[in-house]
Amino acid sequence: MRIVVTRPQADGERTAAQLEAIGHEVLLAPLMQVEAIAADLSGRWSAVAATSANAIAAIAENPERPALLMLPFFAVGAHTAEAARAAGFSEVVSAEGDAQALVQRITKHRPREAAPLLYLAGEQRAADVEGDLAAHGIAARMRVVYRARGLPFPPELSAALAAEDVDAVLHFSRRSCEQYLAGAREADVLQPALDVRHYCLSVQVAAPLEAAGAEHVASAERPSEAELLALLPRPRD
Repeated sequence: MRIVVTRPQADGERTAAQLEAIGHEVLLAPLMQVEAIAADLSGRWSAVAATSANAIAAIAENPERPALLMLPFFAVGAHTAEAARAAGFSEVVSAEGDAQALVQRITKHRPREAAPLLYLAGEQRAADVEGDLAAHGIAARMRVVYRARGLPFPPELSAALAAEDVDAVLHFSRRSCEQYLAGAREADVLQPALDVRHYCLSVQVAAPLEAAGAEHVASAERPSEAELLALLPRPRD
């Protein structure tokens, strides 16, 4: 299959390598760019949590980073947990799910310290982790440390869709999915953009596609890259 990957460049390259290793052809077309936001992370914290590996990369130059690395880290899934360990966090717990799974895992393994938990977040969020933790009696403070900025629809993607030279598109976030649809409309390739197969990280990510009339949409049962890639048909030998 010729598969379009719309993730930000670094994540997209990692996904593309996995797809190519099993025999797929990849058109890498980033529709989002992640930017770090300077944030004041000073204070006394009991633990750190994040729903994206982007949050970990975003604090690479933060002056509070050395102190944060000494704290327990709660990750939404395996990729974020891997990034946390690579950054230097030694006590990492993975929820292996979505934001709600993260809240449940934190609730089950409550930080030992009385200080609030530090939630490293993106500028746009689909879940209220801070509020959900508060409902369980766990104090948390959110700090926005990164944003995702939309990028123009690549001409290579427009041409490939117009020529019906795309078999499938992978969608990892609702916002990038919306960016895909908006770019396709502007490039006047909306119908071929809808006609291809779409594989989405979750039903929430898939919602804009279904609302726009896409008929070939599949969603991962659990919001992980492994579950998403498992939806793809295996290339024939």
